[in-house]
Amino acid sequence: MSQPLRYTVNCSLLFTELPLLERPAAARRAGFGAVEFWWPFVEAVPPDRQVDAFVTAITDAGVQLTGLNFFAGDMPGGDRGLVSWPKRSGEFRDNIDVTIGIGERLGTRGFNALYGNRVDGATEPDQDDVAVENLALAARAAARIDATVLLEPVSGAPKYPLKTAADALAVIDRVQAAYDDVPNLGLLADLYHLAVNGDDVDRVIAEHTDRIAHVQIADAPGRNEPGTGTLALDHQLTALAANGYTGWAGLEYKPSTTSEASFDWLPFERR
Repeated sequence: MSQPLRYTVNCSLLFTELPLLERPAAARRAGFGAVEFWWPFVEAVPPDRQVDAFVTAITDAGVQLTGLNFFAGDMPGGDRGLVSWPKRSGEFRDNIDVTIGIGERLGTRGFNALYGNRVDGATEPDQDDVAVENLALAARAAARIDATVLLEPVSGAPKYPLKTAADALAVIDRVQAAYDDVPNLGLLADLYHLAVNGDDVDRVIAEHTDRIAHVQIADAPGRNEPGTGTLALDHQLTALAANGYTGWAGLEYKPSTTSEASFDWLPFERR
């Protein structure tokens, strides 16, 4: 019999009414023992004191940091990662050790490497070649702490080339064909992004659960909490568990009212 999935709160979209360093404790008060974040700093290599303050906020709250994004550029400004951006490849590479270092201190085992938009001044083949090299570097670094690098299809970003699970899996296949020492690459299946992009989510789950290393959820339309839209999230999470997925389900949604009220769909004892 499959076990119910474990939930982790994305504190880059939830509890945004609070300063970033207060959000892990708020998640703990709401009944959760795990959180995840996008890159929580403004630069690829932040000052040590900022990193220490972030680590302290997680540990003092008594929660586990289950996932962390690598530096992805100016997300509010439209950037969606540096992995395939030739002119900023150095920033991504400088960020790798910082990100994995935080994970080593906090026991984090999943690191999301946003692929990046198509950019002017670089051909698609050149971008894809850079991405293969950078993903291999990130995966080797993550392997030092027995962690996985995640690759995510994204919606709402027209120049982001990975729209479906097949798009992301094709990149992973290419990296692993080029480098035989990076088995620790996995699909981040954000059920919201996949559905909005028109992917067949049920088929992805049926055919690729073994390659899904992390799951995130939000309802559509709106990207709010489950129950506010039309997606069959409960059915899909049940199918994932039945197929053997034992990882986390990240609550990566924008609350339709308050953060606390947005958890009403999930009984306290299941958090």
